[in-house]
Amino acid sequence: MTSDHSSGRPVLVLHGGGGPATVAGIVQHLSPVHRVFAPVHPGWDGTPRPDWCTGVDDLALSYLHLLQDHDLRDVLVIGSSLGGWIAAETAVRDTAQRISGLVLIDAVGVHVESEPIADYFALDPRAAAELSWHDPDRYHIDPAALPADRLAVRQANMATMRMLAGDPYMHDPKLLQRLGRVQTPALLVWGESDRIVTPGYGAAYAAAFGNGRLEVVPKAGHLPQIEQPEATLALIDDHLRRTAR
Repeated sequence: MTSDHSSGRPVLVLHGGGGPATVAGIVQHLSPVHRVFAPVHPGWDGTPRPDWCTGVDDLALSYLHLLQDHDLRDVLVIGSSLGGWIAAETAVRDTAQRISGLVLIDAVGVHVESEPIADYFALDPRAAAELSWHDPDRYHIDPAALPADRLAVRQANMATMRMLAGDPYMHDPKLLQRLGRVQTPALLVWGESDRIVTPGYGAAYAAAFGNGRLEVVPKAGHLPQIEQPEATLALIDDHLRRTAR
């Protein structure tokens, strides 16, 4: 998905394991003014996954090539959950400095020894909701209530994430030490109630980046852009202004 505002600042929006619907509100908010690229990762929502695409590093290189192919500069990259990990890996490889700002929202990808990432793949749907949402009763979806085709898509998405991101810890043990060389201003947006990757992960990311800043969103879990959209979008808008070249 790409918006047609070619004169606006380019923004690359990377979704998490829940698929493109999890970042649709961000895309809708930014598209009227910015040139927004919101790809569906290979293997999600029925898209083909090439044989060579077997890890997050492959996705990061693919999106760096996208920026190169479109000759995009002054790019803000926004990533949610798995998309945040991809964004960080892309920034590490951005030797041409096409990226001028990063927003990582409750990103996986690193490991905090004292607070291990929840083994999401081992959780039943209700337990996953309890860890993911500030208000799980509002946002929990019972898989038994879904149409068969939608359930199949969800299961295929989860299988792809498990294969690409690793089971169970969903991190690159080398990433934290590499982020110190990334001087791109990085905003870490974290839901206060996230128990998949706690705010401690946001603090670890912020400390590891050469220029990182953590903002914790109250009354939000792993997807603050859904539970607290106004607060989350305001933080993104502010970072857009701060980082424009």
